[in-house]
Amino acid sequence: MLEAVVWGLVQGITEFLPVSSSGHLRIIPDLFGLKPPDLSTSAVLHLGTLAAVVAYYRRDVAWMVGRLGSDPAARRMAAMVVVATVPAGIVGLLFASAIDSFQESTIGVGMALVATGMVLFLARLANRGSARAEDLTAGDAVVIGLSQALALLPGISRSGMVITAGIMRGLSPEESGRFGFIIAIPAILGAGLREFIGLGSVSNVSIELLIGTLVAGVCGYWAIKFLIDGLARRSLVPFAVYCVGIGLVTLIWL
Repeated sequence: MLEAVVWGLVQGITEFLPVSSSGHLRIIPDLFGLKPPDLSTSAVLHLGTLAAVVAYYRRDVAWMVGRLGSDPAARRMAAMVVVATVPAGIVGLLFASAIDSFQESTIGVGMALVATGMVLFLARLANRGSARAEDLTAGDAVVIGLSQALALLPGISRSGMVITAGIMRGLSPEESGRFGFIIAIPAILGAGLREFIGLGSVSNVSIELLIGTLVAGVCGYWAIKFLIDGLARRSLVPFAVYCVGIGLVTLIWL
């Protein structure tokens, strides 16, 4: 039970804060002598984080889906979500084996965490824009999508890359977070489906794992709220410092 709750906490918090969930799932077992989560645990926990982001942006999702045929803005937003999702889908399919191999490299994950921190520092240097996600062009969506594809590497934060890319393209920090988390829905769904396919069966799903998934969902929801509320008032620098620090710890001690 305790182990499932621990992985639920880790998955829920690090999936959405710009610190890399895949990186933490790789280094936490080594740092604390824990058994890493197996494929069934990882697959089911993804359902919790998927539920969290859908619940938080339920109005946006309902608007895009419900008004797709009648509202040009909803149609445009949905199109930009698709465009931004394509790069990660292509990279994930073409380089799945290489990405899995990278997951085994502690040094690689540590370096990726340091790189994430450096990118988050860049967000502070960008001019603070005021554009909304509905104003994105196809070119903007491609750039943001490429940043999301880069985050397939364990240790590279998906939310950190996407939010920084959105800010660089003129979105306000809050709108960059909003668009970044909306495009996380197909990304998390795809990752979860891939793991379920690899699992082949859900016979190992237990009540403890379901509780861990609930923990992941609740923590994920509040992690999104914490980050989005904070983007209006503070920079990503604290997360940058954390990523560089934990990356250096990984490189030195693991």
